[in-house]
Amino acid sequence: MDSQMKVAVVTGAGTGIGKAAALALLKAGYGVALAGRRAELLEKTAAESAAGAHALAVPADVTDPESVRMLFQKTKEAFGRVDLLFNNAGVGAPGIPFEDLAYEHWKPVVDTNLTGMFLCAQEAFRMMKSQKPRGGRIINNGSISAHAPRPDSAPYTSTKHGVTGLTRSISLDGRKYDIACGQIDIGNALTELSARMANGVKQAGGETSPEAMMDVKHVGDAVVYMAGLPLDVNIQFMTIMATKMPFIGRG
Repeated sequence: MDSQMKVAVVTGAGTGIGKAAALALLKAGYGVALAGRRAELLEKTAAESAAGAHALAVPADVTDPESVRMLFQKTKEAFGRVDLLFNNAGVGAPGIPFEDLAYEHWKPVVDTNLTGMFLCAQEAFRMMKSQKPRGGRIINNGSISAHAPRPDSAPYTSTKHGVTGLTRSISLDGRKYDIACGQIDIGNALTELSARMANGVKQAGGETSPEAMMDVKHVGDAVVYMAGLPLDVNIQFMTIMATKMPFIGRG
């Protein structure tokens, strides 16, 4: 591999926002380890990029510490270092009333959205601290829900608020090792999972209304921009959203 090439790890790279970010980073010349639970979707993303050996598909489960260690070990073996982690993998829970929410709905969301992000960030941090040249960047996928909830979204909203605390802590603890950490909060990017929102989403007042959506490509471009800054510059928080989505004034 080109010793000047920057290397990224993207979690949840098989679909949606993760796929868009991985394709944008590959187009920008990064070597990218594409991580996710489903190997066939990772391979499909890699093939779509036409990036050859610069795209490495690594099936991994971010909730499993050993699987996360394996992801970063395989990335190091293939590329030699990690310059960027786009910490993106996440899941939601059924939109049911808070009082009816079962532990079985809560736990997988916390395990993936918060613990999974911690595990990936910690492995990236360790590599970035020890590699030469030292340092790197971690971008956590927050959400508009890191600022304001939707109805019936306690697990997702709670974890995304937790991601903001994780982002701030990594940003502080990483300073002395030249590790920058920021967060991208995304509102209504059009993906396979979010397409239904254009037809109607439950609002704070209880009514269901369609919402404006944006092309997910813009999120990939935003990640590339954040990643491309020198390490003495950091975008601590970026909000990118469909202009007409009901966030400002929400609730």
